[in-house]
Amino acid sequence: MQFTKMHGAGNDYVYVDGFRHRVPSNPAEVARLVSDRHKGVGADGLILIVPSMVADARMRMFNADGSESEMCGNGIRCVGKYVYDHNIRRVPTLKIETGAGVLTLELDVDSSDRVSAVTVDMGAPILENVRIPTKLLGNPVVNQLLEVNGEQFEVTCVSMGNPHCVIFVTEITDHLVHEVGPMIEHHPAFPQRVNVEFVECLSRTEVRQRTWERGSGETQACGTGASAVCVAGVLTGRTETTIRNHLLGGDLELTWLGDGQQVFMKGPATEVFQGTWTHSEIE
Repeated sequence: MQFTKMHGAGNDYVYVDGFRHRVPSNPAEVARLVSDRHKGVGADGLILIVPSMVADARMRMFNADGSESEMCGNGIRCVGKYVYDHNIRRVPTLKIETGAGVLTLELDVDSSDRVSAVTVDMGAPILENVRIPTKLLGNPVVNQLLEVNGEQFEVTCVSMGNPHCVIFVTEITDHLVHEVGPMIEHHPAFPQRVNVEFVECLSRTEVRQRTWERGSGETQACGTGASAVCVAGVLTGRTETTIRNHLLGGDLELTWLGDGQQVFMKGPATEVFQGTWTHSEIE
C-alpha cells in the first residue's frame, strides 16, 4: 500500500491516494494496523482520498481504533494540500466530499506553488440535541450539567458533522483529558459516543484546547473540535466571534458569526513523508 504521512497542527494521518493507487478493501483493519505508533507507521488514523461524483475529491476517515468518522478538520486541510500539490486538481478553491457533506476549501499557495495553509468552510454547526446526537436537554445544549463518576461538569454540545462535548475549565489537567475524557466519550448521554474538548479561556479572543477524540484518544489537534469550541464560546458568552485556538500541535484561527452561519477555520497542512506499507492483513 502506497501512502503519504501528513499532519495538520500535529493531528497526523496516513493518507492513501485512491486516484492513482488501489485503496485497501479492509480500511478499518488497516487503520488499526498503520496507526500503531510502535508497530505501524504511527498516526491518529487513516484517510482515503478517492474520486467523487459531486466534488473534486472524496475523503473517508478512519480513527485509530478502526471506526469511521464523518469528518476531520485537520485531515481535510491535508486532503486539500494533497489534491493540489499532487496535481489531482490544481485550483485555489476545492470542493471535498465528506461524511458531513461537501465542504469548500480556500488554499494559501506559497512562492514554490505548494499549499502552506488552508481555510475550510466547516459549514453551520448543528445545535439540535437529537441531531448531535445527545440525550441532554436543550436546543442548543448550553451549560448543561453532566455527572461523570461523581463529578459534575457544565457542558455545551455541538455537532460539526460529528459530535462534540465542550467543557470550559480553569485549568486543563491530565486527569480531565485521560480519565474524564474517555468516560464522557462512552457516557450514556451520547448514543454515538462523543469527542470531548477541555478549554481554558485566556482572553475573549484566545483559548487553549486539549481533546479526547472519539476512537483515537488524545490528539495533538482537532479541527472540528476547535470549530465546536468557537461555537460554544459564542453561545456561552465567553469569547468573541473570532478566536485563536492554541492546541498541542499548533494554532488554528476560527470564526463563527452566530446562528445559521458557517464556521471558518484556517490552519497549516504539512506533508511529512511517503512510503510503502507491507502487511499480510492488507487486502
